[in-house]
Amino acid sequence: MKKFESEFLSVEEERFSTGTFLLLLLIAYGFALGIRYLWIQWAGSHPEFFWNGQVMINTNDGYYWAEGARDILAGHHQPHDLSPVGAPIAMLTAWLARVLPFSFETIILWMPAVFGSLLVVPVMLIGRALRLDGVGFVAAMLAGIAWSYYNRTMAGYYDTDMLTIVLPTFVLYGTVKAVVTQRNRYMLLTALLMILYHWWYGAAQPLNTAFAAVVLIYTLVFDRKNSYLYKLLLFMLAALLPLGWMIDTALVVALYLLFHFGRTKTDVLILPLLLIAAAAFVLMGGIDPIWYQLKGYLFRESLASTGGGAADLHFYAVNKTVREAGKIPFELFADRISGDPVIFVLSLIGYLLFALRYPVMWLALPMIGLGFLAMKGGLRFTVYAVPPMALGMGYLTVWFSQRLAGVLAGERGRGRRIAWLLSLLVLAAILYPNVRHVLVYKVPTVFTKPEVEVLDRLKKIAGREDYVLAWWDYGYPIRYYSDVKTLIDGGKHTGDVNFPVSFALTRPQLASARMARLDTEYTERAFATGASGTYLSMMMKDYNLSDPEEFLVSLEQPGLKLPPKSREVYYYLPFRMMGIYPTVELFSTIDLRTGNPSKRSTFYQISRFARKGNLIILGQDAYIDLSTGVVTVGKDQKRLKRLIVTRYDAKGRLQKSARSYEGDGTLYLVDMQSYHRILLLDERAYRSTYVQLFVLENNDPDLFEPVILTPMAKVYRLKK
Repeated sequence: MKKFESEFLSVEEERFSTGTFLLLLLIAYGFALGIRYLWIQWAGSHPEFFWNGQVMINTNDGYYWAEGARDILAGHHQPHDLSPVGAPIAMLTAWLARVLPFSFETIILWMPAVFGSLLVVPVMLIGRALRLDGVGFVAAMLAGIAWSYYNRTMAGYYDTDMLTIVLPTFVLYGTVKAVVTQRNRYMLLTALLMILYHWWYGAAQPLNTAFAAVVLIYTLVFDRKNSYLYKLLLFMLAALLPLGWMIDTALVVALYLLFHFGRTKTDVLILPLLLIAAAAFVLMGGIDPIWYQLKGYLFRESLASTGGGAADLHFYAVNKTVREAGKIPFELFADRISGDPVIFVLSLIGYLLFALRYPVMWLALPMIGLGFLAMKGGLRFTVYAVPPMALGMGYLTVWFSQRLAGVLAGERGRGRRIAWLLSLLVLAAILYPNVRHVLVYKVPTVFTKPEVEVLDRLKKIAGREDYVLAWWDYGYPIRYYSDVKTLIDGGKHTGDVNFPVSFALTRPQLASARMARLDTEYTERAFATGASGTYLSMMMKDYNLSDPEEFLVSLEQPGLKLPPKSREVYYYLPFRMMGIYPTVELFSTIDLRTGNPSKRSTFYQISRFARKGNLIILGQDAYIDLSTGVVTVGKDQKRLKRLIVTRYDAKGRLQKSARSYEGDGTLYLVDMQSYHRILLLDERAYRSTYVQLFVLENNDPDLFEPVILTPMAKVYRLKK
């Protein structure tokens, strides 16, 4: 490994004894784990966050993996229930549940904290590989709790993220160690780590490929005549081949045996094998996952088109409504990587100094580049830049401390002690904004106990082949707690599958019921036959209609023949959906022929208001006069058509009273007194299935049967 010879850029190398290094490693790990315990401590003070005697998890996707682990432990699951029984995280969780003396709920609560805190290990090992243990320790302390990394590996955030950054950082360590030592064992280690990373996280291929690409660039720029680096690249390409983890593992082990025992006799094979591996990688579609990721996050569109009838159908793309897939401002971007914009800038400077002095650190550019992609692709990517940027901050901290210590004390031993003291002071300063973030970042559990009680009751009522219609946000928890099927969920929520569910929730009950039955039966039919295309296009074809608007109108007309009922369908309608009703409606207020948005309904949920006699005060120059039915906002006035007051009695039953206003009013006011909410709705929103069934419990007895009615969530069974 070559260094840029500059006294100004360098730091004094220090390699601690093995005992000291392990002690510092335990301190860094214990600190990261202890910080994550703070959320459990806070959540433990809220009884509504408990289920089965343990705090529940706080990420929706976690229930997907938990479902897979649950079914592995049970030894069975239903056909087409989408349970991830083959997912590594589900298999690991099931194994831990078998061998550890803890409840399943405790294991999934703690796993992200225990495994996520392991990030400190490869970070400190990178420092040790360069004989910079102090740099590694400072970096590990910061990386372990940096904003975005903490957010995605905190206790309760049960997801693949618990190792999705740990493993590529280990890959970076393996690559650095290989370049530094030039030993065959580290070529094998790097390749195996890449395979492990891809096995754990299916979307790892682009980053693994970027690691191989930057090794090639590094070789050509810094050491093009070094045959070892070409061997390293060969091992990395072999690990990238899409042959499955077992074949890839066998291949890299065979390469290791070939080069380890053949030694110099096999050097002539490096270039031919490298060309063969590169060609195989391209021909086997190794570039496709990279293009798919770029297209999904950098070139995403607001509409998705799919064949349907005589013309394409245009649906609303879900990534336009997901915050983590949107652009973010610089300040948030910097905060999520380093905790503060100033620390971010210093970390970037430190990384550049580090890479100039130790060019092997340029190998971290893929992680930094992917992290910086967040400025365009969304905040989810910031987490990738955390480890290398933390190493940059660690390098700058030690560099600054050693120089200042040299000024304060000329004597070597004393100067080193002062440098360490200064490093610890700087470390405390850079940790402060990140710890402060942890203290205020109090996310709730996905569901509360009353909501889970509803799903637990539904589990005793519904069959495992039955479907529950609900918005995709609630799909995974519903499947986990009720052991049923869902039409959409956190992974199955493209515009074409969201449309029927959005339609069913936001249109009148007859059209809703028919769409729910059609969507359910066509979903199962597609599983059974392997038919391609959207469910809506299949429906139109079977009803011999080419105009999607004509088909949707037919759902409200008498005489429409539905497919035979093969299973029950339940509607899960939570109070929490009220806050996202406009987003839910967005997916079905679109002209399917052109992609142009249709007129959306008026749906205002208001929680901040005051009552003064017959007036509801909404704000300055904004109020509702209940005596006259006039809604005033500044100089604009609109009239109410109807006032409905709802409240729950002592037995938990919904009580309603209503008043109609004379005149040409067009708005409905629903005064939900038990929730301290008011709704302002137009005719379309008022007639929606969600409002009629959840808010008012006005179910059409020919279409829907109430099954569970609570203030937090309500379940209805579709009769036809």
